[in-house]
Amino acid sequence: MLDERNYWLSFSVFSGIGPIRFKKLLLRFGSAKDAWGAPKSDLTKALGEKLAEKFDRFRLEFSIQDYARRLLREGVSFLILTDKEYPELLSQIKNPPFLLYVKGDMKILNQSMKQVQDRVQNDNGRRYIAVVGTRKTSQYGREVTKILTEQLVANGFVIVSGLAIGIDAISHKTAIENNGKTMAVLGCGVDCCFPKENQGLYNSIINGNGCVISEYPLGQLPTKGSFPSRNRIIAGLSMAVLVTEGAEDSGALITADYCLKLGRRVFAVPGPITSGNSKGPFKLLSKGAKLVTKGEDILRELKVKSEKLKIKVQNLQVKDATEEELKILKLLQNEPLHFDELARRTGLDSARIGSILSLMEIKGMVKGLEAGLFSITS
Repeated sequence: MLDERNYWLSFSVFSGIGPIRFKKLLLRFGSAKDAWGAPKSDLTKALGEKLAEKFDRFRLEFSIQDYARRLLREGVSFLILTDKEYPELLSQIKNPPFLLYVKGDMKILNQSMKQVQDRVQNDNGRRYIAVVGTRKTSQYGREVTKILTEQLVANGFVIVSGLAIGIDAISHKTAIENNGKTMAVLGCGVDCCFPKENQGLYNSIINGNGCVISEYPLGQLPTKGSFPSRNRIIAGLSMAVLVTEGAEDSGALITADYCLKLGRRVFAVPGPITSGNSKGPFKLLSKGAKLVTKGEDILRELKVKSEKLKIKVQNLQVKDATEEELKILKLLQNEPLHFDELARRTGLDSARIGSILSLMEIKGMVKGLEAGLFSITS
């Protein structure tokens, strides 16, 4: 016998009904089961003539049992909004998905506000942070994302992102390489990997390193509108979002804007002022995002107390430095030097020296002082 959850599942397959309409149906009919079996005349009053006609044809042809068996074959689970396992952070957003499809380790979705708060204050439970950015990355953006994600994973964060090429993929991959957990939110069905270039990463996530999540039914391909909708879920699952690199019109800023509206923390990494990929973070900083030059900035803002990051930075050896970084360290070994003096002595242009110094600050090699001076971190 079919239960109420099966009817929620059935409505999730019908493309004409999203969170807003589904909520109205529940209010009108009392349950998904009663809405599913309602007379067409009543559905017309609730949905309008065209949509009611479309839905009536759909429910006559759709087999709930066949679809449930398909989920089982694909290894896909689902949560509805009223399930106790449904992520509490996500349930707080405006119009949360009434159903989430999950492929992989669903246990990492089991968050409650108590778990999140305890994790921040008492180091129990889980922490969730979104790491997002541009698809067209620079070397600077790739390095920054890798360094900061490593530091977040070392301090117990689950990394949430969108499986896109670029910053998303780097954050997922870095989490896995550092024995962390990661969640990929898709703008298509969880049985579809988009983009195809990330199939290996998708497989790695679902095979023991996290899970992929979507509000869209099996087999649904991405559309132009599905990505902004996906971004609201990324923001909703996360206690904060970190934007490491992105243009002024980057989709990552949609995720960040959702977080700002939710009253959650937004972190942005400043980049070279000559780079178009720095415009997104600078725009967020002007809206009140917190500036990040090292992982400690995030931990401090979120009131996370951990020794792991301090140990990692203190143990950073010269052998980890690039040739250019070694040159700068050698110049700074006796005294602090001004930015312009470092550029002159290294022979590097200002954009390049700025990128290198920013990365060295994030790595904990150098620190910026007043009046444009830099020194080796003590």
